Amino acid sequence: MDEGFLWQMERLLDILSLFATQGCDYLFKLLLIGDSGVGKSCILLRFADDSYLDSYISTIGVDFKIRTVEQDGKTIKLQIWDTAGQERFRTITSSYYRGAHGIIIVYDVTDMESFNNVKQWLNEIDRYASENVNKLLVGNKCDLAENRAVPYETAKAFADEIGIPFMETSAKNATNVEQAFMAMSADIKNRMASQPASNTARPPTVQIRGQPVAQKSGCCSS
Repeated sequence: MDEGFLWQMERLLDILSLFATQGCDYLFKLLLIGDSGVGKSCILLRFADDSYLDSYISTIGVDFKIRTVEQDGKTIKLQIWDTAGQERFRTITSSYYRGAHGIIIVYDVTDMESFNNVKQWLNEIDRYASENVNKLLVGNKCDLAENRAVPYETAKAFADEIGIPFMETSAKNATNVEQAFMAMSADIKNRMASQPASNTARPPTVQIRGQPVAQKSGCCSS
């Protein structure tokens, strides 16, 4: 996908978010990355709409959904982006990672290759995302126990080695999907709370034809 188009789409989403996030305390941009077919779109659909489709087919491009959650008395709006098939063509660009607060790296527990490729996705994060971005490793399709190729212990040991949280999920039966996003949201909120107030309380700003337009009240986006 053309990076300029992706940038324009992100700016449009930022503008829409300004109107949609009045009264909340935080606005977090989350990314789902990983090999094609690991279930990223199904995870997004389960979390955002509490639904699941065996035949769910996403369009090639970028998909996103927004969901508002409550944590520790704070209202948090999660803006969740899915690569929607671009990973098949290795066309994910720096625009996708720009401004991300948290990234969920997904692999398929029945596909060892998708797990082995996690290292490549981590390299992408190191290359394009901010240095302090929160990360979470997720092994999806844990309901397919009879087809498991990646032992839980193997993935957990890897996650511990690189110092990021890990859990297994099933978009099909909703196992740990809610918990994954809520854990990520909590980690980001805690990180931002430890930063100087000038950083964590800054309202979101978007560029419209070169002119910054700041929200007078609403969510914080750092």
